[in-house]
Amino acid sequence: MATIFKSSIGKKLVQSISGLFLILFLLLHGTINFFSVIDSFTGKFGAVAVDEKLFSAGDGLFKLGCDFMSTPVISIMVPVLALGFLIHIAWATWLTAGNIKARGGVKRYEVASKAKADSWESKNMLVLGIIVLGFIFFHLSHFWAKMQLPEMFGVGTYVDDPYLLLCATFKGWWMVVLYIIWFGALWFHLNHGFWSAFQTLGWNNQIWIKRLKVISFIASTLIFVIFASVAINACLQANLWM
Repeated sequence: MATIFKSSIGKKLVQSISGLFLILFLLLHGTINFFSVIDSFTGKFGAVAVDEKLFSAGDGLFKLGCDFMSTPVISIMVPVLALGFLIHIAWATWLTAGNIKARGGVKRYEVASKAKADSWESKNMLVLGIIVLGFIFFHLSHFWAKMQLPEMFGVGTYVDDPYLLLCATFKGWWMVVLYIIWFGALWFHLNHGFWSAFQTLGWNNQIWIKRLKVISFIASTLIFVIFASVAINACLQANLWM
């Protein structure tokens, strides 16, 4: 076991697996959030039942999705995915610090693979990661701290209306712009990290690398579109349609 933490291959393996946890977390989180966009087309945006029961008949799809996130199975799974994400961040910081120390100074972030690291995102993965991390804490202060944190630990005031939080957060256009910049940094980070993770896991022949890069582009673009559409839709709902 100690070899994993000492060998170069072992370090890359841990970073790759934890990165895939990040992608799973984002897909789950993004899917639930996108329900709010669907609610806008079905006339259910803002529909929250008077009672506080899970899965009330009067709730919109987004509210039902948030209720689903409160079920026991998901409540256990989300911290596990989040832990994988935290490991990814901590491991990346450790690897980068080790690389800088080994080279005797600050140099560009290098991809741990046989492929030539010549893309812009591969040279700036650490910077992109820092931007993503900063906005994640900013994002948690708007949503997680007002829904999951009070519900799970009894800290703070619980808000049972996710539509209200969406509109309050994205009412200002400047906030939408900041989030889209964040989503852009996330796109670059994922676009490189997705295929690089699978390459580290052994899918490193020329045929699969080409396929994985296409899949990586599609997946990162899908995540970007999902989150950006949620922010833009919430801004429109808050300023034009409510």
